[in-house]
Amino acid sequence: MELIESKLKQALLKALNDIENNSLNDNDIIIEIPKDNKNGDYASNVALKHSKTFGLKPLDLANKIKDVFDYQSVDVEKIEIAGPGFINLFMNKENLAASIKNIINLKEAYGQWPLQEHPVINVEYVSANPTGDLHLGHARQASLGDSITRLYKKAGFNVIREYYINDAGNQIDNLAKSVIVRYHELFDITKPMPEDGYYGDDIKDIAFLIKNLIKDKYLNDDSVEAYQFFKQTALQFELDKLKKDLKDFNVEFDVWTSEQKLYDDKKVEKALTILKENNATYEKDGALWLKSIEYGDDKDRVLVKSDGTLTYLTPDIANHMQKIENGADYMINLWGADHHGYIKRMKIAIEIFTGKKDLLDVDIVQMVRLIRDGEEVKMSKRTGNAVGLRELCEEVGNDAVRYFFASRAGSSHFDFDLGLATSKSNDNPVYYAQYAHARICSILELAKELTIQELDASLLANEKEINLIKHINDFPNVVMDAAKIRAPHRITNYINKLASLFHSYYNECKVINRDNMSLTSARLYLLEACKITLANALDLIGIKALEKM
Repeated sequence: MELIESKLKQALLKALNDIENNSLNDNDIIIEIPKDNKNGDYASNVALKHSKTFGLKPLDLANKIKDVFDYQSVDVEKIEIAGPGFINLFMNKENLAASIKNIINLKEAYGQWPLQEHPVINVEYVSANPTGDLHLGHARQASLGDSITRLYKKAGFNVIREYYINDAGNQIDNLAKSVIVRYHELFDITKPMPEDGYYGDDIKDIAFLIKNLIKDKYLNDDSVEAYQFFKQTALQFELDKLKKDLKDFNVEFDVWTSEQKLYDDKKVEKALTILKENNATYEKDGALWLKSIEYGDDKDRVLVKSDGTLTYLTPDIANHMQKIENGADYMINLWGADHHGYIKRMKIAIEIFTGKKDLLDVDIVQMVRLIRDGEEVKMSKRTGNAVGLRELCEEVGNDAVRYFFASRAGSSHFDFDLGLATSKSNDNPVYYAQYAHARICSILELAKELTIQELDASLLANEKEINLIKHINDFPNVVMDAAKIRAPHRITNYINKLASLFHSYYNECKVINRDNMSLTSARLYLLEACKITLANALDLIGIKALEKM
C-alpha cells in the first residue's frame, strides 16, 4: 500500500543514509499531521530524536536532511525547519489530492492491508455462562472484541474469533435443577430451589417449552436420562438466545468452544498429563498443584482438589492448549475485572506447555454504569432486574451502544449516558457521524443528473479541502496503529474528526456550482472519497453508514 506517510519515511531514511550510513528503519521515524497548516502538511521530529546518532546538533542535522532530501520522488514542494529542529514538509497539493481516485476505485477495500498468513491471532471474548441474559459487561466485551477483530482483519492479520462456552460445572447443574423445579411447578408440584439456583423468567420459559414437548414424561423422574434431558434442553435454549442477541448486535464468532467437549474429548486429561510429564506439578494434601511459584507466581495453584474435582484453571488450560493446536500463534482474551488475578497463572501454564513466554495477552474490561439525567440506573423498569444488552439496544439502538462502548478503552470505567445516546444533536457522536455520511449521500444523489468531468486535483486548494484530504489519506495508518494496540477508540476518534472536517468544509465551500463544473466535479470526487472512508471506518466498529436520516 503506497501511503504518503510510508513514502515520506523512506525519503527521510534515504536522506539520513546519504548523510551517514546508519541502522535506522521505518519504526524509528515518526510522521505527524500538524494542527496548523502553516507548519506544513506533514512534520517529523527525526532530527531531534536521532541527532546523537550522527554526532550533530538537531538543527544542524535537520538542515543537512533538507539539503539532501529527494523532493521530487515524494512530491514535496519544500521543507522548512522550525524551532530546535522540527522538519515541516509541504506537499505538492495536486498530487496530495490525486489519491482521491485511488480511494474511489478501492471502495470497501480502502484501508485494507495485504493479508499475511502469520501470525494467526485467536481472540476470545464475551464467553458468558449460558445461564441467562448478557449483562452490560458482556455487551462492552462484545463491542470491543468484535471491533478488535475487525481491526485485525483490516490490518491484514489472520484472526480466529472465539467464544468459550462454560457448559460444565456447578452453574450448569444449578441451571438444570432450577428448570426441573419450574417444570414441576407447572403441574402444581412444589420442589425446593437449589442453592445458587436461577430465578429469571427464562427458566420459566424453558420449563414451559419442556412441558409442551414431553407433557408429564419426566414428572418425578430422578433418572440420569431425565436430568440430562433438562440440562441439554436448558443449555440449548440459553445458548440459542445468547447467539441471537449477539448476532442482532452484529457480533459473530468463528469458533464456539465447549468446555464439556474438552472433557469428552479427553483434552483436560491430556493437559494434566502434559503438565505432569513436564514436571510442573506435585501432590500435597491429596490435591494436585501447579508449580507456578517457579515461574514467578506468588503461590502455587491447585489443579485438582482433594475431593477429585477440578478447579476452573484446569479446563481453561486445556482450552488454551487447544487454541495452539488449532494453529494460533498468539492469543488475546478479553476478561472482566474480576479475572485480573487469573492472568499470571494462565500465562505460566502456556509457558510450561510451549516453552515460550508472551503468547497470551489479556485485556481487562471494566464494568459499565448506566446514567439517565445524572442518576445511575441499576434496575430495568420492565423486568425489575439489571438492564441487559437486549434491553439497552432496544432503548438506544445497536449503533449507539456499539459506538459508545468502542469509544473508550476497556480498561477504564465507563458511564453510559442514555440521554446523550438517544439525542439527535451534534453532541451525540453517533448521530454526528451518521449524519455526515447521510449528508454526503444526499449531495451525491442531487449530483446524479450532472455531467461529471475528469478529476482536476489542482482545483482542490481550499484549506478546508486540504485538511479533509490529509485526514482521509491517513486512514490506512490509523487502521494499522489501532490494530497493533487493540484500540477501537482510535477509530471512533478518527470518525469524529472526519465528520467534523466534512461538516466544516461543507459549511464553507459550495459543492455544486453549475457555473463551474470543473470545480464541482473535483469536489464531488472528494465527497465520494470521504463517504467511502467514513463508511469503512464505521464498519470497523460494527456501525451502519446510513444513507438517509
